[in-house]
Amino acid sequence: MTGAAAAIAALVDRRLTVAVAESLTGGLLVAELIGVPGASAAVLGGVVAYNTELKATVLGVDAYLLAEHGPVHPEVARQMADRVRSVLAVGGVPADIGLSTTGVAGPDPQGGQQPGVVFIGIAFGSTVTALRLDLSGDRQAIRTGVVSESLARLNEMLNEMLTGA
Repeated sequence: MTGAAAAIAALVDRRLTVAVAESLTGGLLVAELIGVPGASAAVLGGVVAYNTELKATVLGVDAYLLAEHGPVHPEVARQMADRVRSVLAVGGVPADIGLSTTGVAGPDPQGGQQPGVVFIGIAFGSTVTALRLDLSGDRQAIRTGVVSESLARLNEMLNEMLTGA
């Protein structure tokens, strides 16, 4: 079972929904999720906020944070994951889980960060975390790696919920 299929199965089984906010992955993550049959029972949608300003205006990421630290920062990933849940609320009900990606795919550095520096954000309930990845390879390899790692982290969280770990 692929990472996306496992995530969808776990989300559906637990009656949870997910909303995705992406930057460097440009929609690849939500596309991977909705490529799974039955995904509509769990995936509310995705926002591609590739431009830094959209992270503030669409997702509500703190503009001062973006101006001070740039878009490749753990707090940006946390805010993206947290806020996309409400941005993509359906019928006034926010998503249970928010998942976000922000980083540098390359080939050039951005905001003082080298290609391969990525932050994944995951928000569930009041817990909002960010994970730093340091990936290597070309632009496509980095973007694909971020999708794989994002799904792996989502599945870890869902498995921990099941086992109570």
